[in-house]
Amino acid sequence: MKLKSVTLVTLGIIAVAAGTLYLNRINVLRYSLGWYTDIKHPRESYRPVQWMDGPAQTAGTTPRLPNVIIILADDLGINDVSTNGGGYTKLGAATPNIDSIARDGVNFVEGYSGAAVCTVSRAALMTGRYPWRFGVEFTPLPGAMARVVAKLNTEADQLHPTLLNSERIREMKDFDDLGMPASEVTVAEILKQRGYHNIHIGKWHLGSTKDMRPNNQGFDESLFMESGLYLPQDSADVVNSKQDFDPIDKFLWPNMRFGVSYNGGKWFEPNKYLTDYFTDEAVAAIKKNKNRPFFMYLAHWGVHTPLQASKADYDALSGIKDHRQRVYAAMVRSVDRSVGRILQTLREQGLDENTLVIFSSDNGAPGYLGLPEVNRPYRGWKLTHFQGGLRVPYMAKWPGHITPGQRYAQAISNIDMLPTIAAATGAALPSTRTVDGVNLLPFLGGQPATQAQRPLYWRDGDYRAVLHQGWKLISSELPKKDWLFNLQADPTEKVNLATLQPEKLRELKLMLQNHHASMPASLWPSLVAAPIYIDKTLDQARDKNDEYTYWAN
Repeated sequence: MKLKSVTLVTLGIIAVAAGTLYLNRINVLRYSLGWYTDIKHPRESYRPVQWMDGPAQTAGTTPRLPNVIIILADDLGINDVSTNGGGYTKLGAATPNIDSIARDGVNFVEGYSGAAVCTVSRAALMTGRYPWRFGVEFTPLPGAMARVVAKLNTEADQLHPTLLNSERIREMKDFDDLGMPASEVTVAEILKQRGYHNIHIGKWHLGSTKDMRPNNQGFDESLFMESGLYLPQDSADVVNSKQDFDPIDKFLWPNMRFGVSYNGGKWFEPNKYLTDYFTDEAVAAIKKNKNRPFFMYLAHWGVHTPLQASKADYDALSGIKDHRQRVYAAMVRSVDRSVGRILQTLREQGLDENTLVIFSSDNGAPGYLGLPEVNRPYRGWKLTHFQGGLRVPYMAKWPGHITPGQRYAQAISNIDMLPTIAAATGAALPSTRTVDGVNLLPFLGGQPATQAQRPLYWRDGDYRAVLHQGWKLISSELPKKDWLFNLQADPTEKVNLATLQPEKLRELKLMLQNHHASMPASLWPSLVAAPIYIDKTLDQARDKNDEYTYWAN
């Protein structure tokens, strides 16, 4: 009898626990990735990176090959940079160092990201190819995050449902296995053939298996951002801004950790605010390599959420009263300071005249920040094919090769970086595959030629876009709608001409059809399709008349 009572009590406890877990399953999912990370990847204490030693002297008497540095911000809006006429200049957070690249070189005023989202855009940058040529079409997403975002998004938006494919979640590969195939040829790999020492610092987001990481994609050294905090949340040196209206933000805070690794080693914690830490290490690596040609890909996490500013930057912007805007502006300030320190180090090391520096952002700023000014004057956000999602700060300098003070008016994209860098360094383009980009150098010198018109394409499942000769078509299956804009007359995409210009609509739809006809299926499926409102931030009230599109992760 006693044993039976104990058994019943035990079963009761198990039942209550199971019921509690079921009722709180979303919260369990919200925290599950962080718990898993703590178990699988405990962070060690800070330790200095021992960058590989370069030669003590410059070798040979022939002219040295140019160094190449790509500085890529994350989710930085075109209006965040003061050289574009906006930003936070009046509030004390101008971007003079980023601006100086445009002043001393070229401002690509029609600069486009390779995609409206990070992984796909970065794959375009690394390969010079449209990433859907090799199956990179959607953003990798952990299954737990997909479930949480879909649940919270549906609760917040009763007008348009967020669609979750639960079957695909069960079949999906591990998150680390989703990325750019190792068979792709990166800019680092083509430079390796020219004797370059290649360094990656920061975000990668192109896969985390050994085969997909930077060290197997042409980089000699990789300081790899393993998670997503700028500092521990309770650090005395950080100021946090949490957005309760954003499902993505609600997932990031409990699951992100403060950790990096060097060349695939164990995770360890940086010794300061992440943007400044990456900058310190970039400066150290430049000094180590001053006597040999090097390529550096400095891929900042700033200004991506979670919004965390260093306390020093936050305190310096006391004139900004709105807390969220102040934290964000402080993050922009830290990225600009990073650019300044890189440029100053090049000058101090005597490398400034022989270094091609490129600055951009992986895509436009998101609407889930709740900051309406970030992409002005353009409509749309990250995750959309409107100008706000695709137009990004884009500039480059290379003394003696790029005429200073240029405002280059032709449309350019991430796909153009690999062929341009190849031409600058004398590297051969990959001969076994299509390279979609063009070499921009002939158009940037003292007597530049005229770049031939060519279309640019974007793709996210059945949500696609093409830009050609000033006309832009955005075509969507969910909702089933076409947006057609004449950007020369309507650069901010206010007037949809799809019904008024049927001939142009047919022409561009045929271009889309022909371009995508031979493309392979995505290497992994999307898990979530979520509505994105084109003209409102996520914290603003929405109604049935608001224009929207669906983004498939």
